[in-house]
Amino acid sequence: MRLVFRLALAVSLSCTALLTSPCALVAQESVASAVVVASADLPELPQPKIAAAPESVAPELSAQQTPAPPAQPAPQQTPASTPAQTPTAQGSSSSQTAAPETDAEKSAHDKAEEQLKAQEKQRVMGVMATFNTTSNKDALPLSSGQKFKLFFKSETDPWPFLLAGAVAGIGLAEDSYPAWGQGAQGYAKHFGAAYSDAFIGNFFGNAVLTSLLHEDPRYFQKGSGPVVKRALWAAASSVWCRRDNGKFGPNYANVVGNLIGAAISDTYYPASQRTVGNTITNGFTVTAQGVIGAEIIEFWPDLVRHHKQKQAEKLAKRQAQGDAQGTGEKKAAPKAGQGTQQNENQNQQ
Repeated sequence: MRLVFRLALAVSLSCTALLTSPCALVAQESVASAVVVASADLPELPQPKIAAAPESVAPELSAQQTPAPPAQPAPQQTPASTPAQTPTAQGSSSSQTAAPETDAEKSAHDKAEEQLKAQEKQRVMGVMATFNTTSNKDALPLSSGQKFKLFFKSETDPWPFLLAGAVAGIGLAEDSYPAWGQGAQGYAKHFGAAYSDAFIGNFFGNAVLTSLLHEDPRYFQKGSGPVVKRALWAAASSVWCRRDNGKFGPNYANVVGNLIGAAISDTYYPASQRTVGNTITNGFTVTAQGVIGAEIIEFWPDLVRHHKQKQAEKLAKRQAQGDAQGTGEKKAAPKAGQGTQQNENQNQQ
């Protein structure tokens, strides 16, 4: 029933729409015709009449009516030479200020890198590498990457291998660890242990812990002053160091790094040596050895200067003696000449 009702409702609505649409069209047509009729009944608008002006007045009127052409503005002179001169002036000024700007814009990292390269040329007796030493009191702090770089540069230099070889020879001669034996095999074990001790201790003491604790791994030479103060300064460097902020404080990295290296070394030393007491002793022994190295580094330049001064004095003395001998020979030569001339004169007479 609902479906039939809906169909009937739809049919009725459609029929109603069809019936109403013609009426609407008729209404629209009637309105349109009414509008047309109304527009036809309207009167025409009057047209304005303009009287012809006399011929004498016409030119004046035309002159007045015709607008004068607008005055053209005077062309502005474009400075042709200015654009050409401006880049040149800018280029010259930039070239003049390029060098100081470059130096001013250099980062602290680049300057610290330059200082590290200068340190890589430092040696004692031409053999002992002192890359971890600087005499520059205003040296810039190192980044973590630079600390690791300095460590690897120091440990891959020939000097640590030569030092490990000497320590291994002494240990083999003293038979420090009988379990390692003698001969080439025993020497190799002594050599590997000596180099590993230095490598591991410096890895933690000069690279890892210095980066974490913001400490500077370098030794800052005092270079001048009373001998006692300089000796104490060098001895304290193993337990007192400069930090990245420029202040001085306890050298935790060096002491703790040596203890860590001693603890790790127990893994490759004989089992009889793996005790807590030996570990602590070995760690502080390495720290004490660092004091000896600092003393050598502190006073080595003085020894070199003293040696050069003595050599210069000896050379000056020899030159003075040579000059004195030359002067004496020159004085003796005229006297000999006068004697021979007198003899010749006597013979002639």
